[in-house]
Amino acid sequence: MPRATEPHPLTKACARRIWLRAQRLDTSAPFGAGPQATAAAVEHLGYVQIDTINVIERCHHHILYSRIPAYTRADLRVAQSADKSVFEYWTHALSYVPAKDFRFFVPLMKLHKREGHRWFASVKPEDTRKVMRLLRRDGALTIRDIEDDVLTEKEHLWQSRKPSKRALQLAFYTGEVTISERTGMLKTYELTARHFGWDRPPKPASSAETTAYLLDRALRSQGVVSLDSICHLDAPSKAAIRRLIEARVRRKELTPVALEGAGKQEHWVRPEVLEPDAAAPAGEGDAGLVHILSPFDPLIIQRKRTELFFGYGHRFEAYVPKEKRVFGYFALPVLVGDDIVAALDLKTDRQNQKLLMQKWNWVGKGAARGGAKIYKRRIEEELDRFERFQLAE
Repeated sequence: MPRATEPHPLTKACARRIWLRAQRLDTSAPFGAGPQATAAAVEHLGYVQIDTINVIERCHHHILYSRIPAYTRADLRVAQSADKSVFEYWTHALSYVPAKDFRFFVPLMKLHKREGHRWFASVKPEDTRKVMRLLRRDGALTIRDIEDDVLTEKEHLWQSRKPSKRALQLAFYTGEVTISERTGMLKTYELTARHFGWDRPPKPASSAETTAYLLDRALRSQGVVSLDSICHLDAPSKAAIRRLIEARVRRKELTPVALEGAGKQEHWVRPEVLEPDAAAPAGEGDAGLVHILSPFDPLIIQRKRTELFFGYGHRFEAYVPKEKRVFGYFALPVLVGDDIVAALDLKTDRQNQKLLMQKWNWVGKGAARGGAKIYKRRIEEELDRFERFQLAE
């Protein structure tokens, strides 16, 4: 390898700080407050995953709360339905995505329109025509507004028995309809062009533009990237991403780094993140912030990456038999400063208006001698704030 591209040594401690800074978890209120803060957070992170589990507040709200202390659920509703600064689509999972990035998803929408979608292969053309006719005639609708469906058998566990719902979902993936509002997990569907007020949809991004978008999105939100972290659950994109990385390394726009403990796995950063001020610990006022994170948080969802950077192997045990669970049904990692020190199995008792502690697990520095004494009081203080968020309307 030429000397100019020899990897720069990078300790795990430095890599953690770079990643936390990229995730905006090292500053108390990096985006401000209100719907504009919600849109700014989604734009910076690139996407925020949506999930249906509500033992604790659903993960899209939880992820935003972790970066916006004053976050309210209404802020996301305004961003999606009034400001229309975010929309829903598939990334590695169903997610909120910045509306300004819509054009990067148009090629996939066109592919689904041309070739169908494997999850909705059984959708009949007449069912699609029916829901599109209703939307054009009556405006936005939910599946509850369609009462004349003849129920069918499910083809897989998560599929609806309502043909109209499957037709709406297919139209969502083809981009013909979008989700204009959510009430809990009840989705309101609307014609995409009518929702956004478009005379014509955005021009599809080219393959080269989409590749650059994926790389830049990861660099912005991860700081230190690998092919696996950029292309999470998207292996087909790896070849094009690698070619772009190599071109940027030649232009000195990216620097290869040898991350401590990563072995042969390659990582890259923008050169400026290695500058002393950029890689330094957070300022005294924000040092040691406490975050109770969702298991679907961008800092946690790529399990192998989290373990490499933090030495913490998270287990999502909701689908694990009770007797085999270690952390608990829905354990939430606790970040204090640069370290994950605990995993709390919590449950929100909405009827009795309280947060239940199912199990408290110490991990990492929290499990070390004296760790519990150092961290417990500060975590309990954050639990009080977390409970208020859980129980707020």
